[in-house]
Amino acid sequence: MKLWGGRFTKPTNQLVEEFNASITFDKELVEEDIAGSLAHVEMLGVCGILPKEDVARISEGLKTIRERVQSGEIEFSIENEDIHMNIEKLLIDLIGPIGGKLHTGRSRNDQVALDMHLYVRKQTVHLVELLVQLQEVLLNQASQHVDTLLPGYTHLQRAQPVRLAHHLLAYASMFERDLERLVDSYKRVNVCPLGAGAIAGTTFPIDRQYVAKKLGFTRVYDNSMDAVSDRDYLVEFLSISSLIMTHLSRLSEELILWSSEEFQYVELDDAFCTGSSMMPQKKNPDIPELIRGKTGRVTGHLLSLLMTLKALPLTYNKDMQEDKEGVFDTVKTLTGSLQLMAEILKTMKVNVQRMQQNVEQGFANATDLADYLVNKGIPFRKAHEIVGQLVLYCIGKQKYLLDCSLEEFQSFSSEIQADIFERLNPIAVVEARTSEGGTAKAQVLKTLEQKQERLTKLTSWLSEHQVEV
Repeated sequence: MKLWGGRFTKPTNQLVEEFNASITFDKELVEEDIAGSLAHVEMLGVCGILPKEDVARISEGLKTIRERVQSGEIEFSIENEDIHMNIEKLLIDLIGPIGGKLHTGRSRNDQVALDMHLYVRKQTVHLVELLVQLQEVLLNQASQHVDTLLPGYTHLQRAQPVRLAHHLLAYASMFERDLERLVDSYKRVNVCPLGAGAIAGTTFPIDRQYVAKKLGFTRVYDNSMDAVSDRDYLVEFLSISSLIMTHLSRLSEELILWSSEEFQYVELDDAFCTGSSMMPQKKNPDIPELIRGKTGRVTGHLLSLLMTLKALPLTYNKDMQEDKEGVFDTVKTLTGSLQLMAEILKTMKVNVQRMQQNVEQGFANATDLADYLVNKGIPFRKAHEIVGQLVLYCIGKQKYLLDCSLEEFQSFSSEIQADIFERLNPIAVVEARTSEGGTAKAQVLKTLEQKQERLTKLTSWLSEHQVEV
């Protein structure tokens, strides 16, 4: 007999059982479901809705079930559909009909909403922790390579020389924004829906604030219909996760390129690469490739949930059961990706000489020659043309700008003097970018210090939000 089967005259079709059930995936919420039930039944006792002896028996029963789940003794049943009904059925089997009193004053609608809020709250804190760890690795690598130069790229063509620290700090900025988004979203996750009932609240004299405080929520939903149908916080969580994965994917692409024979800028540790089943010489960057590939599935979960919600009337509809698998998979994918990326960056070797060689063997200093001519009074467009012609000349002669003699320079502009050789030196080129946020050493060190300070503040936030479920 189903716990909801009182008005039905036939058993549920077996295909419907399998299609309708969510226990195969929402068992992920078992800890949250029991925590919510413990808080709920305690409130029922405090409010005088259930006698204290019933509250005690139900509470002990729930704790026993939690211990058995943790020890792997319990197998959940498809016939009981979801984690909520599985726990309730286990409770009734354990302590008798009194277990049926647990559901007083609540619905599965507000119960599942509560479980997801608890789950996403916990995962938000965990993801902040993993991002902080990744930031620490990035900032450490940046601090070690303040004086390492490499070509900066636009259109994947060498553009201007930059410091490797400056390049890495660009990714640190991306992940810093991700951290800010997660921290900001926490206040919208940390809202308690329990007590909303199925749609309109409950006739029992419950105390929603008591449950919210017990579970560490800062406030309760102020509308019962919104409480059971709101999935905005899940959309936001998946959106932030998609951005994090996109940033990880961009970084992965750099590592894939940089570790190739063509670039040889970095070498990834053997522990984070794989080989070829046919070609014995291969060392493949499979983990960055997988992170890049898994970005699509996370973004797909975001779009899937948006499509699920786009035409749903208030309030709860069974379509909303589709909100969970994508979130669970996203957490698993993102957690693994962040952990692995931190280890890859921590253990990779940087080929400083190769980067320096590519800085010197190119025309990344051409813009500085144009700026030099502008400072001599030549309009930028004319300076641009002169330098373009000089670059074309060098290509024809198979040389670079610093290989030219002063006479060759002056054949293109008499304004060029002997100081041009110092001006076009890669270090001078990098150091000339003194504007705020530029790649000059002083600016890079300033940015590095600022990011370390912000990371310290985020670490403090973490210590304040370690909520145990």
